[in-house]
Amino acid sequence: MASSKFDELKDKVREFPTQSGVYLMKGVTEKIIYIGKAKNLRNRVRSYFTDNKDHSPKTRLLVQNILEVEYILTKTEVEAFLLEASLIKKHRPKYNIRLRDDKAYPYIRLTWSDEFPRLYLARKVRKDGSMYFGPYTSGFAVQGTIRFLNRTFKIRDCTDVMFKTRRRPCMTYQIGRCTAPCVEYISQDEYKAEVEGAKLFLKGQSRKVVKAMTEKMMAAADEEKFEVAARLRDSIQSVKAILEKQAVINDTTEKDLDAVGFYGDERGCLIETVHVRAGRVIGTRPHFLPHFDPNDSAEDPREWLIDFLNQYYEDNFIPDDVLLPLDVGQDLSKLMEEVLKERSEHKVGVRFATDERGRNLVDMAHENAKSHFMKYVSKSEEKLRGLDEIKEKLGLPDRPRRIECYDISTFQGAETVASQVVFEDGVPAKEHYRRYKIRTVEGINDFASMYEVLSRRFKHTEYEDPQLIVIDGGKGQLSQAVRILEEIGRKDIPVVGLAKARTESDFQKQEVESTEERFFLPGRSNPVTFKNNAEALYILTGIRDEAHRFAITYHRKLRESSSLESELDYVVGLGEKRKKLLLTQFNSIDEIKMADPEEIAKLKSFNRVLAERILLQLNETEEEEVTAEE
Repeated sequence: MASSKFDELKDKVREFPTQSGVYLMKGVTEKIIYIGKAKNLRNRVRSYFTDNKDHSPKTRLLVQNILEVEYILTKTEVEAFLLEASLIKKHRPKYNIRLRDDKAYPYIRLTWSDEFPRLYLARKVRKDGSMYFGPYTSGFAVQGTIRFLNRTFKIRDCTDVMFKTRRRPCMTYQIGRCTAPCVEYISQDEYKAEVEGAKLFLKGQSRKVVKAMTEKMMAAADEEKFEVAARLRDSIQSVKAILEKQAVINDTTEKDLDAVGFYGDERGCLIETVHVRAGRVIGTRPHFLPHFDPNDSAEDPREWLIDFLNQYYEDNFIPDDVLLPLDVGQDLSKLMEEVLKERSEHKVGVRFATDERGRNLVDMAHENAKSHFMKYVSKSEEKLRGLDEIKEKLGLPDRPRRIECYDISTFQGAETVASQVVFEDGVPAKEHYRRYKIRTVEGINDFASMYEVLSRRFKHTEYEDPQLIVIDGGKGQLSQAVRILEEIGRKDIPVVGLAKARTESDFQKQEVESTEERFFLPGRSNPVTFKNNAEALYILTGIRDEAHRFAITYHRKLRESSSLESELDYVVGLGEKRKKLLLTQFNSIDEIKMADPEEIAKLKSFNRVLAERILLQLNETEEEEVTAEE
């Protein structure tokens, strides 16, 4: 940072208020590069501009790149914490600790507030009156647990739309796996009594579940209902079998808690959370922070640990207790408790684990963190070796830490779309993926479409430049990309074309014997190839395949939306606003057709007459289509 700009910022910061709030540091193109919170904005921000040699290398580099500082005032320090987490999630600043784990872990959602509750797999915890259990590590395991609970406690598995429109029991009732609440074969109270067993099971109260089921089994046997008793006996055995697979920490508490541990060195830090629900360990979750050394004496471990907790619990389930591997101090601990209470609406304890049980859990988190760190670093280093091979083979000036790939997709000459996929350090960076709907090109014109996409992409100077662009295609597509980059003034960015070469051993049978990926470079006639098992090859073909998948997915989504809208276009008196409201409320045209008139009529700006007309015309259209097919 130039001395004059540094002094100018120091003077500006002296005028900052002494209230609590969030500060936003900006670099070139006014891009936010760091977001922080403070109890006293002036004192906190001023500390960055002191000649303090104790600053960490990361902080010194941050200060060098600051061109502007702004702030947002909050009423309390708790509000500052809440605002900071949401802003970091939105802007993803370069110098903040960022949770790059974009995997949404599954939860089991029980819609307990519904008249007839059911179980879902959910990826986010919402304030919707439902009960959430998890997070679990496997969506497959969650689906299996839901199927088991539905079968054991006879919980409906139909959608709400199907449930409301049934006039007779479905096959699930016929085979004895549902009590048919849809046609009132069971009362609401009786049905909820059955679901209570699933709720107790998910809350870890296994003894109550087994006891209640055993009493029902004995009663059925006394009444000589031996088939019912046999099914209950099998269900009891299934419950016991599942419970035996879970590690029991303490079967006497109903509290949910997370234990936190970490391990790392100059290559990065891995933070592990161990999830204990009702005394049972249900899983662990790793979070890798690249280029962050937890052993750096210039970094305050209390500060970055609290920053992690603030971001992590912005979207995830908040337990009753959070056990920490170090003492963050009473002030920070109490502040974090208030933040989590604000989000969860229940009391949360955040404390340094000092008791034997707590230390054992934190030690478990630490050991898992160490193990996952070693695996992650090994895999990361393998990726970096692959990137170095790409640099060498393609003659790049730098290691391609950021690679971008574009794919143009046109369906039957109709709407053209494009995808932008980004790999950072050899792995997908999904937060940087972009989709483009081609605006200026009519018909099929890949050159014009790619020209539009790259022009729009490089107008965004706030995006980091890639060290390599991958184009799906051979010499022709490559020459087009080179020409486009020259015309938009970005010929400094390296580009490579990727195409397959196929050789056939038997032309009569038309069987493909081998497929070789070839890479074409500007100004070079012969292609570059990599060994079949090379990590470099996996990275480059992986980004090409991901770009193709992403474009096709977008195209399919647009076609489905267009198809749905076209059917709604037939409905007389249904304008664009009402059409959009219907599309927001219902997931498909089939759901609209199966809805009750009252369900549509209660939507804003709708009425009973319009609802009846919508259903009548949609179903008439369906009958006409069936007749035409026949």
